[in-house]
Amino acid sequence: MKRDVIFVGNRLILNEAYERYILRNIKSRFSSIDSISYFEESDKDLFLHLDALLKHESKLVIVTTKTTFTIVGKLLSTVTADNQVLKNNMLIPSRADILENGSYLLNHNSSEINVILATEGKALPPILIGDESRQAIIHLFNEDLASAQTLLEPLAQNFDVRLEFSLLVEGWLKIRIHARRHGNLSQFIASAKGLMHHKVIAAANVAAFIIERLGAHNKKLSFAESCSGGSLAHFFTSQSGASAVFDGSLITYSNVLKANWLAVDDESLDAFGAVSAEVVMQMSEGAMNVSFSDYALSISGVAGPSGGSDAKPVGTVYISARSKTAVHTERFHFEGDRNYIQEQSVLMAVKMLLNVDRELFFA
Repeated sequence: MKRDVIFVGNRLILNEAYERYILRNIKSRFSSIDSISYFEESDKDLFLHLDALLKHESKLVIVTTKTTFTIVGKLLSTVTADNQVLKNNMLIPSRADILENGSYLLNHNSSEINVILATEGKALPPILIGDESRQAIIHLFNEDLASAQTLLEPLAQNFDVRLEFSLLVEGWLKIRIHARRHGNLSQFIASAKGLMHHKVIAAANVAAFIIERLGAHNKKLSFAESCSGGSLAHFFTSQSGASAVFDGSLITYSNVLKANWLAVDDESLDAFGAVSAEVVMQMSEGAMNVSFSDYALSISGVAGPSGGSDAKPVGTVYISARSKTAVHTERFHFEGDRNYIQEQSVLMAVKMLLNVDRELFFA
């Protein structure tokens, strides 16, 4: 069954922050989304799009504005050969069988349609559509794609599941598991963890997983960021419970702040430059010293599109991961635009954190 989302209304298209909030809510209910479509108020193609979608089995969420809520109800009534009626002060198709303020659920043939009235700056009305698909997400570290497929595909056949692989950064694979008719998700995951000891995290949200593990062991985490500009901190603080384990992040773009806030020595900055192994190692040490945390991560690099050189082209990033007993610092080269380079830097730093104490995170 397909899972589709439609936004109807110019205001929703223009407000990117509110759109992201809506999609986070929908994704919390759906294991995956097959398509996302956008229509302005006067777009006549919406009727044809709805008609095409509902000819196939689908779970469909339609997000509307106050202006388009009634219009969508009228179009659905036409597509499903229904009439509109007034229920709970909402003009909606008469066969809508579940409704709450600002949201209703309509069943048509083998499809479910949830129409939601969204208002900027307000909480989203309840999502009434469910998702009974049997899927799970795991994360696999320190294994390349070819070897992961060689090891896990035979296991997937044994437990009647299908695997989808995505490489987030080098050495970090995100795997979506689909259970077939007689598939056993839990047994597959348990066997994968046994086969790949200290490599598998059986959780969809790695940030939430790290927060839980650190909290369970009363451990703290701090960062020193340069080119990532606070993105590493956001990776964790976007999750509930981060305050219990995350001390903070020092965003030190200038050499003056690297020296004054993190005690990076001027000799290293002059000799090697801010984007160097020597400086990023001192940054992680400084972050740990000022916060008294148990783990520290630091990032410094050239995110671009300008600022690169022959020796350090755009995409050059140094990352240091430190615990109280170990430190690992490495140079990377990421490709893409500025934001994608920053996002890859964050993911690689998270991977290095996991590797700096594998007993804690993979046990």
